[in-house]
Amino acid sequence: MSPESRAHSLAEVIERELRAHGSSVRAEKERAYLKSELVHYGVGVPDTRAVVREALRGAELDHEVVVALAEALWNPDLIGIDAAVFDLRSAATMVLIQAKDHLGAGDSLFLERLLRQAHTWALVDPLAGDAVGPLAEYDPEFDPVLERWASDEDFWIRRSALLAHLRPLREGRGDFERFTRYADAMLEEKEFFIRKAIGWVLRDTARTRPDMVFKWMLPRADRASGVTMREVVKRLSPDQRDALLAARETSRSRAGSR
Repeated sequence: MSPESRAHSLAEVIERELRAHGSSVRAEKERAYLKSELVHYGVGVPDTRAVVREALRGAELDHEVVVALAEALWNPDLIGIDAAVFDLRSAATMVLIQAKDHLGAGDSLFLERLLRQAHTWALVDPLAGDAVGPLAEYDPEFDPVLERWASDEDFWIRRSALLAHLRPLREGRGDFERFTRYADAMLEEKEFFIRKAIGWVLRDTARTRPDMVFKWMLPRADRASGVTMREVVKRLSPDQRDALLAARETSRSRAGSR
């Protein structure tokens, strides 16, 4: 059986199981919450993850099968489903995450296409944080990809460049200099999902290195949005939190008195 045939067989199994686990009530609520134009089966994340894990258990996976499987789930017309389905796209991200050892920088354009087509944090965030992130941390050939993404016109791609740093920085590793260079350039953006991503990554970095986050944030407190600042201070000490908020307030007071 060819890699494509194996992938399509797996996709059909996953689609069938997800449809069986679906809830019309959940589907309606989820679609409204995400303002989604996709079809929704109404399957929760834990159930989707379990279905994917079971389907991949014992499967003969290689690079071709993994990419073809993710593609078939993302664009299910390949397996006879005539509309894009959120739950299948969610399953595609989980395939890429669970089988990321088969991926590399050569797949950056494929991953970028999925990110551009996602149009929702519910798909972008796991793709960027849990699939792209580990690849970018250990494969230097991903460096120019992130550099390009950080200045892309699509805010979901810029958000992906930020969130690719989330896991390693959260775990006490990662390239803080690169992340903060990107964050500094985006700090005054008005887009909520950019502001939130900057704060989120800094908040999780502060789990293990609060002093480093505080030192970087202090001279920029006046430029950060309230959304960003509320995330940042969650993992800082009370003294650090008060210092950041005071610096932000002082700067704004001075600007208002001019």
